[in-house]
Amino acid sequence: MGATKTDHFTERQNQLATLAKAIAHPARIAILDYLIKVDSCICGDIVNELPLAQPTVSQHLKELKNAGLIKGDIEGNAICYCIDENTWKQFQDILNTFFNGYTPKTESCC
Repeated sequence: MGATKTDHFTERQNQLATLAKAIAHPARIAILDYLIKVDSCICGDIVNELPLAQPTVSQHLKELKNAGLIKGDIEGNAICYCIDENTWKQFQDILNTFFNGYTPKTESCC
């Protein structure tokens, strides 16, 4: 079987792409903003915070959880979500390394 396209890139490049894709929707940014703001596990309140239907919010939560940016625990018949501190720190480190890798030139190249 042939190599997948991701095999041609570094682990850091693939990880950054995966995390960036997970936050590449304004609803997901809004969810993360809300979770950061409340700084606790949230069960049903997320749907009330967004102008989206519950199934749509659930899909966005699933994408964020699959990327590891949030975690969820089942409490009764609800799932409570919060920021996954470990992945969040990793993402910060990856972004810092990515952005700090650029040094502005003294002359314009374009």
